[in-house]
Amino acid sequence: MKKIMMMAAMLCTCLSLWAVEKVERPRLVVGVVVDQMRWDYLYRYYEQFVEGGLKRLIKDGYNFDNMHYNYLPTVTAAGHASVYAGTTPAIHGIAGNNYHLNGKTIYCCDDPEVTGVGTDSKAGKMSPRNLLTTNMCDQLRLATDFRSKVIGVALKDRASILPAGHSANGAFWFDNATGGFITSTYYMQELPSWVKSFNRENKVDGKENIWILPKGLTLTTKMAIAALDGEKLGRQNDQTDFLCISYSSTDVMGHKYGTRGPKTDEMYLALDKELRNLMDALDSRVGRGKYLLFLTADHAAGHNAKFLNDHKLPGGQVPFWGKLKKQLNTALASRFGGVDVVDDVIGEQVYLNTSVIEERGLNEADIKRAVCREILKNTDVQYAVPVSDVMTAPIPAPIRDRIVLGNCPRRSGDIQIVPRPAYYDYSYDEGSSHSHWAPYDTHVPFIIMGWHIDSGHTNQPVCIPDIAATVCALLKIQMPSGCIGTPRL
Repeated sequence: MKKIMMMAAMLCTCLSLWAVEKVERPRLVVGVVVDQMRWDYLYRYYEQFVEGGLKRLIKDGYNFDNMHYNYLPTVTAAGHASVYAGTTPAIHGIAGNNYHLNGKTIYCCDDPEVTGVGTDSKAGKMSPRNLLTTNMCDQLRLATDFRSKVIGVALKDRASILPAGHSANGAFWFDNATGGFITSTYYMQELPSWVKSFNRENKVDGKENIWILPKGLTLTTKMAIAALDGEKLGRQNDQTDFLCISYSSTDVMGHKYGTRGPKTDEMYLALDKELRNLMDALDSRVGRGKYLLFLTADHAAGHNAKFLNDHKLPGGQVPFWGKLKKQLNTALASRFGGVDVVDDVIGEQVYLNTSVIEERGLNEADIKRAVCREILKNTDVQYAVPVSDVMTAPIPAPIRDRIVLGNCPRRSGDIQIVPRPAYYDYSYDEGSSHSHWAPYDTHVPFIIMGWHIDSGHTNQPVCIPDIAATVCALLKIQMPSGCIGTPRL
């Protein structure tokens, strides 16, 4: 009897130790990325925010007020990939929304090996295969032997796919052709019943452009809550799940209407209310304090040049990007044997026609120098530098370092163009743009709130890869495979 009692006591002690030593994690992690959200919007609209939305995040969360992107180009695909992978385009490979792969221009999520699910349009031929590293969602799945669920939701395909990662249970994005959310055969062969039901109840009329309206924000929130319910996220098998949400309408609106004005005001005040609705749903389904939520942006935005000039501030348009390839080839043809030495211009990067250069035995270094000299004839360009020479080029270190961290070999361009601050190739008379190294494009919000997070703020400098490093440290899981960030909590 005495031995039995001793064994029972030992068993109780072991069970007690096991309970104490069990790794503690939140029920759910929610990542929110707001496309094109400038950091200063947190304070520009603060007094107009409702209780329970962004005010709640600012008051209850830990606010990193000096969060910056540390590379260029600052664009949507690269931003979403970097937030979740904890690294930069040089390593994760998403060198832009569009870039070169195997000598051809591709879209970041193009995948000819898959087909759409829920659509017959080419909008479904997407996957994360071009992402070269894991991200924090993949690492969570690995840490739990793939018992954790990961779901991505956004209007933009790249804003859903790249955050959710390689091993996600599903990524869903909006398709204009069907007026609903779709996915691809990379994830599944048929839409889940909850997605089919959501699409029936929330079908968008093809004549309505929700991309530029607050309604796009509402649809995204509703879809995220539908995923929360349909997949029972945060409520299954004592595992931590991950819900990736990106609000895309803010970017489309910004490109058309800019960073100031009634349309911008309307959009961000609507975003505030949608975040309140989202957090109310999380509180009721998962439990206040039982989930971890962070908010950031994939890039910020520069003010419109006319707006700046109207207030006697520097800024302007560099209108020649679309014609630059032809102009460079025409200007340099006689010098280099009549061949087109420039293959492509994407954003502010020039791709050389390397196959022709090699075939003709031309001197690539001479061509690079000649291309840069030709570009610099435009006085609105501050620097034009071959990426291969950037470490020794006479350019400021902050710009040099961002070029290096943004350049992915065999995907990025051969020459980087750096316009003067606040000079863009605008597509809209009133609109904003982005892609630069400067604070107006790199300075974004980062607030983390909820499970085990004390309220507070810091002005110490942090960079985008630190987000994934911080979240992984809080979850007690390994950082993504290419992570260069540092945990900040």
